[in-house]
Amino acid sequence: MTTEVKVPDIGDFTDVPVVTVLVSVGDRVEVEDPIIELESDKATMEVPSSHAGVVKEIKVSEGDKLSEGSVVLLLEAEDEGDAPQKEAVKEEAKPAEKPAEEPAEKAEQPASSGGAAPAPVTDAGFSRVHASPSVRAYARRVEVDLTRLNGSGRKGRILREDVEKALKSQAAPAAAGGTAQGGMGIPPIPAVDFSKFGPVETVEMSRIKKLSGPALHRSWLNIPHVTHNDEADITELDKYRKEMDTMAKDEGYRVTLLSFVIKASVSALKQHWEFNSSIHPDGDKLIRKDFYNIGFAADTPNGLMVPVIKDADRKGLVDISKELMSLSKAARDGNLKSKDMQGATFTISSLGGIGGTSFTPIVNAPEVAILGLTRSKMAPVWNGTEFEPRLMQPLSLSYDHRAVDGALAARFCVTLKTLLGDMRKLMW
Repeated sequence: MTTEVKVPDIGDFTDVPVVTVLVSVGDRVEVEDPIIELESDKATMEVPSSHAGVVKEIKVSEGDKLSEGSVVLLLEAEDEGDAPQKEAVKEEAKPAEKPAEEPAEKAEQPASSGGAAPAPVTDAGFSRVHASPSVRAYARRVEVDLTRLNGSGRKGRILREDVEKALKSQAAPAAAGGTAQGGMGIPPIPAVDFSKFGPVETVEMSRIKKLSGPALHRSWLNIPHVTHNDEADITELDKYRKEMDTMAKDEGYRVTLLSFVIKASVSALKQHWEFNSSIHPDGDKLIRKDFYNIGFAADTPNGLMVPVIKDADRKGLVDISKELMSLSKAARDGNLKSKDMQGATFTISSLGGIGGTSFTPIVNAPEVAILGLTRSKMAPVWNGTEFEPRLMQPLSLSYDHRAVDGALAARFCVTLKTLLGDMRKLMW
């Protein structure tokens, strides 16, 4: 009996590329055995087999894009008569793998000449290597030829660490010549042996930092960032917040300033829709969004995560406060699902519980703006006749200058200040 094995529910991901096919025709697989690896822009995931049996036919190849329900392979229930056939199929499959290895071997031959310059990094060469899209992209950026590397991962897969080692080995002679450049013409940072100056230890980055790092780097390089700094008077708002928080404690949740800022941000986004947009792929249009999903940066033991409050415009302060608490707890406990971090139209990064006076948050593309909050402070403010103490909240608004100009950014902050300065307007 032949059975189709399909891609199960993988959240909201669609058209996810296949980076590794983990089985071959004739292999015996059990239920939950991994059969392929998919890699989105956020994570690599193994797809398990839903049935047990012998692989009869593989319907996908590396590089194919799959979604939920896509057929991966055909399985046939194995019986005693299938065993000889299985061995025969395996023997037939072996010679077919050799031609794929030959180009890589040929590519290594020019490397033996010590003074030869590295061959150009091309997509044609990359197509022959066993590496994920993110590793390929990183290798292109730093101009490391993957066809010259031996992968240390499973089944010879080239990992980011392999590319970094190759880059370090090139750094010393390149620095001596003074001509080497990184991707996009940016000179690479030369490798330094810090052990010459004192004891050192290499500490592995958390998985979250490994995944978010390239995305932040991409945003910083591609987006012309500008940051507008301002202050909002939250004296009256904070009094009301404390009253709400006292009542909320009895019900098991807390009311923080962030709840009010999310509510005010939605109102400001409605008045200045450009901040709730994305740049169209053709570069000369904006995609206007009529939904308001607010992401917020959550500090966790493993690094920064950005859960998203969906349809924030349809929720009151109590609902937002409860959702903030539940999503923050899920982030700290490592229980956030992929759908909980998708679909944001605007992000808020709050450092208020730690400190600072201002900072430049990096826009989380494809969003065009992000709001940074630091610790509020009491300051003397002139009221027309005298100075009086007021609680002031610093605001740092980073934006994509292609979608937003400085005047519009200033107007957005003025709107936000007005809303935070008079809590009655949050109820409009």
